[in-house]
Amino acid sequence: MTVPEAGDLPPESPIDEPIPYRALAPTEQRQRLQELAVVFLRLGTVAFGGPAAHIAMMDEEAVKRRRWLSREKLLDLIGVTSLIPGPNSTELAIHLGYERGGWRGLVIAGTCFILPAMTLVWILAAVYVRYQQVPEVNWLLYGIKPVIIAIILQALWKLGKKAIKDPPTTLAAIAVIGAFFVGANEILLLLLGGLGVMLVKNLGKGGTAAFLLPAVAIAQGNPPTATAASVGWVQVFFFFLKIGSVLYGSGYVLLAFLQQDLVERNGWLTSQELLDAVAIGQFTPGPVFTTATFVGYLLAGNLGAIAGTIGIFLPAFVLVGIINPWVPKLRRSSWFSGFLDGVNAASMGLMAVVTYTLGRARSRIG
Repeated sequence: MTVPEAGDLPPESPIDEPIPYRALAPTEQRQRLQELAVVFLRLGTVAFGGPAAHIAMMDEEAVKRRRWLSREKLLDLIGVTSLIPGPNSTELAIHLGYERGGWRGLVIAGTCFILPAMTLVWILAAVYVRYQQVPEVNWLLYGIKPVIIAIILQALWKLGKKAIKDPPTTLAAIAVIGAFFVGANEILLLLLGGLGVMLVKNLGKGGTAAFLLPAVAIAQGNPPTATAASVGWVQVFFFFLKIGSVLYGSGYVLLAFLQQDLVERNGWLTSQELLDAVAIGQFTPGPVFTTATFVGYLLAGNLGAIAGTIGIFLPAFVLVGIINPWVPKLRRSSWFSGFLDGVNAASMGLMAVVTYTLGRARSRIG
């Protein structure tokens, strides 16, 4: 019997339930893990444009082309990643790895998605330390940005058709877009969007279902003041481990967080060095959080680059491994299902804002 190639299947045809990784023969397990490594190494090499573009590429690869899971399941995974700290697109890659290959797949997918960006940022950090400037990359950004916008718009259309499915989710998406432009916090918008849709869909049912809302407790300590000369790789590791455990939001939120701790409180970097580090993280492919690789190298050399990268990404691997098995059970709860619908709709609203912002930046450059 001839099995059709993934690209030959209709884009919206039903997706058969995949065979669990544990049920596969050892040879088939190795093939799955090798496929995960190849796919996420490639995505990590070409995924320019930040989390919204990364998610769009994973939708194209995992849902449309390879038929690993349904778009509804992908949306649920996106919604869950939005509620935990850490880099959302990397966490989505880790989720997909877990779905396909269990704990081994989790490690392989996440590591392979991070590795190309980490390597490139590491090299650029060494060049920066030697020449004390960031290579000129404006011409590269100018050429890539239109492609990024097109990819995000395509994903918005596909994911939006699944996420914006009734009046409550439509209102949630519109409200999030409006609230964002008046300066509301991103994670607060996601939580309020989920809470609003959950209440609208369930309060009239008269049920007594219990539900648990995610609680975000961000405890930021005050580390002792130190000079750059005294920073070792162990300090770098624990500094970025703290950030990876509590930080929500985009690379711009990361910039504000690092400015407060690295520049103002600890005096480990100058503001210009920090801006250069974030610029490198922005224009290289893969996760923006590889800024930690650059900063780690500036502070503690090669060991610092490794320590910073592991520290900022380690919480994402742990959190996804804990939460992923609960996603189907949470979806079966009418209360949490409504909450997740609201978060999905709010995520689409935020994604639309990202697209608009990128488009305005493109027009100003032009």
